[in-house]
Amino acid sequence: MTAQSETARTWRRQLRGALVIFKKNAFLYYLKPPVLIFGILFPVFFFFTFKLGRPVPVETIVPGMAAMGLWFTASAVGPLVTPWERTAKTYERLISTPLSLPSILAGDVISGLVFGACLSVIPVLLGLGLTDASIASMPHLAAGIVLGALCFASLGVLLAAPPASGPSNIMLLSNLVRLPLLFVSGVFLPIAQMPAWARWIAPLSPLSYACALIRSGFGHTAFFPPWLDLLMLVGFTGVFFLASCYFHRKWRVKGL
Repeated sequence: MTAQSETARTWRRQLRGALVIFKKNAFLYYLKPPVLIFGILFPVFFFFTFKLGRPVPVETIVPGMAAMGLWFTASAVGPLVTPWERTAKTYERLISTPLSLPSILAGDVISGLVFGACLSVIPVLLGLGLTDASIASMPHLAAGIVLGALCFASLGVLLAAPPASGPSNIMLLSNLVRLPLLFVSGVFLPIAQMPAWARWIAPLSPLSYACALIRSGFGHTAFFPPWLDLLMLVGFTGVFFLASCYFHRKWRVKGL
């Protein structure tokens, strides 16, 4: 057997293992109450808090609602799955399998990607059915949802790296990161209309680029050009995933 065929076989085995982990996460964790609360109810509450009492057309809020739902759903799986695995003592068995650590983490990322992308369709369909919102560019909307879900799922896996005795501690850390970024990402107010200090911070948030793509998909003026949104989402995804591999390996080696 040549080295090239052996490498291809190894890659297929690792990919198959990542998909098995995704399937396990989907069956065991998707419908758990904390996942549904942090992934679905949070965006709904934020939406009504922002909309009620403000004279803004509902259709202008639809892109932000879709982006916010994607932000919370895709990044909710990682911070909950890994602490549950550690508490149940199944995490040690998982990392002792022949799968590499990147493959295990890739399975968690795929779980967040599918969970976030599928559930983000709900606010899009509600917006199209109940408001005057319409899709102007399906490629931009699809790219914003898929790449955004991939990026946010990678962030969720990174946030799950610190050792914790339960999901509550990780979710506290997760919300300390996610909530501040939410308010400077153009979800509630277009970045061009935000204060100067917020416009300086907005490029540091991956949600800004996903929200810009989704806004562009609905025909709204976006603060960033689409090519920059795509480039930055891919870049953030790579950074988050590499950092996840580093920190998960670091704390595993220390036996934490």
